[in-house]
Parts: sequence; structure tokens; C-alpha cells
Amino acid sequence: MLRVFLCALVLTLGLAPASAQQPKLKVVATFSILADLARNVGGDRIEVTSLVGPNGDAHVYAPSPADARTLAAAQLIVENGLGFEGFMERLVKASGTKAPVVVASKGVRPLHDGNEIDPHAWQSVANAKLYVVNIRDALKQVDPAGASVYDAQTRGYLAKLDALEGEVKATIAAIPPERRKIITTHDAFGYFAAAYGLKFIAPEGVATDSEASAKAIAAIITQVRVEKVPAIFLENIIDPRLMKIIAHETGARIGGTLFSDALSAANGPASTYIDMMQNNIRQFSAALASS
Repeated sequence: MLRVFLCALVLTLGLAPASAQQPKLKVVATFSILADLARNVGGDRIEVTSLVGPNGDAHVYAPSPADARTLAAAQLIVENGLGFEGFMERLVKASGTKAPVVVASKGVRPLHDGNEIDPHAWQSVANAKLYVVNIRDALKQVDPAGASVYDAQTRGYLAKLDALEGEVKATIAAIPPERRKIITTHDAFGYFAAAYGLKFIAPEGVATDSEASAKAIAAIITQVRVEKVPAIFLENIIDPRLMKIIAHETGARIGGTLFSDALSAANGPASTYIDMMQNNIRQFSAALASS
């Protein structure tokens, strides 16, 4: 009798059993950095899938039929924009998805590398904060019932990003101005340079889908020698052999590994956006702060 009474009470109060809880919103992000930003905004209300996983290179990514099925089941798709995901237009069309697509970089003032738009806007923390707000607004459109959750999650995460930006600025300020010059494999740090005052030199352009020419490499070797560039950094998404050749020819020190277009695996040093930025400034500081 007591059991019957309790069941009736649950129904009367409109309480649902745990198995009938609200299913998580299916969000698909194009690459791992966006996936982490989305998780920080969506919290437990969303389930995030990243098309390009940790240490993956979105510049050369080739989608699979499984990716089309993933998009077809999505309720929200998050892409960077600025020409970063060259595969997305075809993939969205092939998937037949009805999910809205939010361009996380909306509102960013784009930089240009020659005639190309630099898509790596997340390398400025101020831009990452725009990404977060755009993702929040898109989640609220798709899931109005979760608006208060998304607002609260966003406020908390933006506070963490404010603290991160202060840390980045303080770390770079401690590096002597004449030593704020480095080489990276491809030109992924233009927004970081503009925001924080480092000079980056890269043998490849803003994408990684073509190799640097012998002429370009020779010009960079000369530039490193003339400008006395103190350090060369490897990137997690790119073959390190080119950087090792330049280091050998110039005598420049090889610094640590930078994370530019992708996070590390979960057990690595850059498994979140905040960890990624902190890892990179630690590497800069270790290689450049003193001779």
C-alpha cells in the first residue's frame, strides 16, 4: 500500500524518474578547441562531438561517411568560419542535416596573411570570449529551457578567460622586447602576435596543406640569422623535420611544442583551451625570457 501511495505521489507532483530525464543536446564542433569552448558553455545539458580530434589538422582533414551521419543527428553545429574548415560546406550538404550552424568567430576583426584571411582567431583570448558568447547565444536559441544554465556557465567561464588573458599579458611582458621573436611551422599565431606583442615567422602560410618552397625556407634561414631569432618551436599538428632543419642551419634553439590548431589528448599538457594557452606561454617564457 505504501509503495502504491509513493508512486501516486510522484505522479501527482509531476516528478519524472531518472531514466526519463531531459536528453542531452547533441552538439557537433568542427575541431577540438571549439568542442572545449562549447563544453564550458553547455555544461551537463549538452553532449559534444568533435569532428577533428585532438592533435588533428583541420586544414587537411578529409571527412568520412561517419562524419556525415554525426552531422545528420546533430541539433547544433559549431564551426570556426573565416575559411578554416574547407570541408564543411560539402559535408553539411552531404549529411542533409537540419541543425543550425553557428559561426563561432562572428564579430572577430579578421587579420590577413597576404591575400588570405587568417582563420586562427582563437589565439587571442579576447576573440575566444567572442566565440563563447556566440556559442551561448546559439545554445539558447536551440534550447531556450536551458538559457539560465548557459548564461551562468558563460559568466563563470568568461571570468576564467579574463584571468587567463591577464596571465598571458604578464608572461609576455616579462620577456625582453628584443627577444620576442620566434619561428613556428605555419602562420597560426597572427592574432596572438597582434594582441600580445610577439613576432612570429613561419615558412608555411596560414594553412598546412602545401609545403614551404626551398626559396621560402632559404629566406627564413637568412632572416633568422639577421634578426638573431632566439628560438624555433614545433607544433603538435605538423611534421617537425622542417623546423629541425632550420634550427640546424641557424643555430637557433628548439623550444617546446606549441598547440596551435588542436588540443592535446586528455592526458596531455593542452587538453583544454585554457591549458593550451598556458602551455604555449610557458614554452615562450622558457625559451625567450633569458639567453
